Amino acid sequence: MAMEKNLKHVAEISAQGLNGKLCRNEPMSRHTSWRTGGAAAWFYTPAGLDDLSEFIKRIPCDMPIVWCGLGSNMLVRDGGFDGVVISTLKGLDRISKCGDNSVYAEAGVPCAKAARYSVKNALSGSEFFIGIPGTVGGALAMNAGCFGHETWEIVQRADTIDRSSVRHRRSISEVEYGYRYSKLPENEWFTGAEFNLVPNSAEAGKQEIKKLLKIRMETQPVQTANAGSVFKNPPGKYAAELIESVGLKNHAIGQARISPKHANFIENRGKAKAVEIEGLIELAREKVEAIHGVSLQPEVKIIGTV
Repeated sequence: MAMEKNLKHVAEISAQGLNGKLCRNEPMSRHTSWRTGGAAAWFYTPAGLDDLSEFIKRIPCDMPIVWCGLGSNMLVRDGGFDGVVISTLKGLDRISKCGDNSVYAEAGVPCAKAARYSVKNALSGSEFFIGIPGTVGGALAMNAGCFGHETWEIVQRADTIDRSSVRHRRSISEVEYGYRYSKLPENEWFTGAEFNLVPNSAEAGKQEIKKLLKIRMETQPVQTANAGSVFKNPPGKYAAELIESVGLKNHAIGQARISPKHANFIENRGKAKAVEIEGLIELAREKVEAIHGVSLQPEVKIIGTV
């Protein structure tokens, strides 16, 4: 099995002296919004930045690292991931107001929580975060967006950590970003960011969030197990319209189904395997390219072995 390849590293990664939680062969179906997928060889939940820094020092240099928040943008193949998954959800969850018009949020803070926190503090500009089903770290990494806005529109600065456990503070001019991507130096990851917002009444912000949630409820399958939008929108087009136009809306492979409500969502209807979800991803790409000549690019990160 794929997991057996890392047995040589068992003695090299230890939780001794750390305050976080280290798990071996952790089922990723517990940590992804698709609720499926194989196990991670190692799964670590740090107790904070200092703890994270110490843990990274212990990871063998040849072992791959993947970061996971709410797991809403990740498909782990059924054979599992032969590396280390670092969970930010509980250990990097600090959020606070800093300065009159800004909020600082660590990577594990859910975007919806960041939106509500800002509004509660009478600050506007992050209300669109209510529609992003992931965490701040994921939003920074992929420049997540919805309702006509993107994450990096409101970033003032970002904090990162690299594979050597060195921490960096990056200005927006130091980070390359665009539609659904941002780029840091290799083996460097976001740990948090300061968001530049504007004063507004808390009530006005609450009403805006209420309006956006209503739109999301009406247009997206929010009650099902899915990973949000599967594909990026091609220039001047919508992925959902292209997928629907080739007859794949509501198409199923096993327990995985292209949503009948929004064709850019794939749902796990119960016990879908990762291979079934990936099969729908590939089918949509093949048919759209064959009929329209458009190459759909996935937003979701696919990791692991079949």
